[in-house]
Amino acid sequence: MARHFKLCHTSDWHLGHTLHGHSREREHEAFLAFLLDVLESQEVDALILAGDVFDTANPPASAQAMLYRFLADLRRRLPRLDALIVAGNHDSAARLSAAEPLLRAIDVRLVGAVPRLADGGRAPVDAEAMCVPLHDRGGEVAAWVAAVPFLRPSDLPVIDAGDGVDPLVEGVRRVYADVLDAARARRRSGQALLATGHCHMVDTTPSERSERKILGGLSHALPVDVFGDDVDYVALGHLHLPQPVGEQEHVRYSGSPIPLSMPEESYPHQLRLVRFEGGALAGQSAVRIPRVVDVLRVPRDAPGELDAVLAQLERLEVEADLPRDRRPFLEVRVRLAEPVPDLRQRIEDAIGDRPVRLVKISTEYAGGAQALADAEPRRQLSDLTVEEVFRRVYARRYEGEPSDELLCAFHEVAARARHALEEAEG
Repeated sequence: MARHFKLCHTSDWHLGHTLHGHSREREHEAFLAFLLDVLESQEVDALILAGDVFDTANPPASAQAMLYRFLADLRRRLPRLDALIVAGNHDSAARLSAAEPLLRAIDVRLVGAVPRLADGGRAPVDAEAMCVPLHDRGGEVAAWVAAVPFLRPSDLPVIDAGDGVDPLVEGVRRVYADVLDAARARRRSGQALLATGHCHMVDTTPSERSERKILGGLSHALPVDVFGDDVDYVALGHLHLPQPVGEQEHVRYSGSPIPLSMPEESYPHQLRLVRFEGGALAGQSAVRIPRVVDVLRVPRDAPGELDAVLAQLERLEVEADLPRDRRPFLEVRVRLAEPVPDLRQRIEDAIGDRPVRLVKISTEYAGGAQALADAEPRRQLSDLTVEEVFRRVYARRYEGEPSDELLCAFHEVAARARHALEEAEG
């Protein structure tokens, strides 16, 4: 008889996230309660969380407590469900790994730091340690997972690449080849072959102003063939928009459960449910995640002229008597010819006593003799990514574009600095 197996794929929880200083705790609590209900009602056999459990490497105690409460509730309500967590680029791999022995005691598998066969340097990865079995409701192994977390350049083997060969991409390919080979050696007939990844892939759509560029930036987006042709499903994290990779429907981002930036308000936040029969992919579907806090952008499509925006705010309809942590987040988007000194006051007057949280006023300036519609808007520093700032400074000082090698080095230094800062803040 064919073995039935159902997987839930999720990622990019970003517990501890704040949106322009406002806590997302209410939204995360609602999501985790919803997730538990789905896992139970849909009779799911296994859960994969594909990275970015937390928003920072040093998450607040409340975010850590939220994760462990969820796992305790999961084990109490669904004692036989398998759970697998891999680290993302926002997570501290070492911090997550510290909890692994305790989580393994309650049958939750976690891969934080890339395990090594020897200490120090770029020793070979311990491929066997990243092979994780997932069981069906009968307790039989239904799938083997190449449970690969976010890979930093320092995690990769040194590749003596020739002309036209990217050593970072080839290093990632080598890691996946080793772990998948180990999983294939354990796999038996009727068992699925799966992989995880927290990375940026070719032929995908990044989110605006939300995700950090990783593995050397977009020049090092990974090709889908790093996973091999025989993998039945790849559970990806990092991009917040749910999407397949190109035309490969079995290689997917589940997306984030809540909007993590204002431009993500239109995303169809979801869980992925994936079904297998006899070890083969039999189908998949999306379960939309209810939004308990609205995200409003006025105007929604593009910044507008000030008078029109103020008129739209005066007509804004919002549910009355909402508690503060349920009030919508509001971004007001204005296009100006010149600075308006009392801009915030005019916007607040137009909003009046409507129960919203004004989290951002976005202004675009365009001046000179040309028409506003034809002018190039000037972006604020807060709207630029770290890489964009680096590129602009480089172009101003040296002219031209930085090389891929320099960008790679910049991203690794920036990542180390960010993690050191986050650890120091703890």
